Amino acid sequence: MPYTPPAPDVLDSMLTQVSYDKAGLVAAIAQQHDTGEILMIAWMNQEALRETLTTGRVCYYSRSRQNLWRKGETSGQIQRLVEARLDCDGDAVLLLVEQTGVACHTGRRSCFYQAFTPDGLSILSAPEIDPAQLYHTHA
Repeated sequence: MPYTPPAPDVLDSMLTQVSYDKAGLVAAIAQQHDTGEILMIAWMNQEALRETLTTGRVCYYSRSRQNLWRKGETSGQIQRLVEARLDCDGDAVLLLVEQTGVACHTGRRSCFYQAFTPDGLSILSAPEIDPAQLYHTHA
């Protein structure tokens, strides 16, 4: 079923329930809606969350660039919103998404590809695509 955005007045009311940190950000976890796979964590400010809930295309806030970052605008690896949830404290958002391609800038499906083991970090998955190919850069 396609995502249906809330009415503007309902959206305004919902956004007041979010507890943003001192920098005006809230943690956002992206999860593949049908498999439960955790894809990534990023940050959203109110503008990014509003855009995501209005358009159904996931938008984050880049702390390094200090501007909005629409997932896939450079790489083509977009996230379409299926459902968004707010946690009990209001300080984290769970985004159930339909991920096109890989979610991680390393070329992997998920950013969570390293496991803590008794012998150190263990790599769980190889890149599915070369990051230089994703971002049209030279290695």
